[in-house]
Amino acid sequence: MSIKPGERLEMIYIDHNNKITQRTIKVLRSNEDTVLAYCYTKKQVRTFKVENILSTQPIRRMGA
Repeated sequence: MSIKPGERLEMIYIDHNNKITQRTIKVLRSNEDTVLAYCYTKKQVRTFKVENILSTQPIRRMGA
């Protein structure tokens, strides 16, 4: 999974309680294990485990 700083993504994530959520995030940094991102859903910076990310999709801009 190639996630770059500055990217805005729609993400499907499963948390430690096995709850699946859809998030809109802006990636701040990432490595092979985690993604640090601003979560627009929770309105705060969050750390996501790469192994728990089920899918990502870039956010398309209107008119693009």
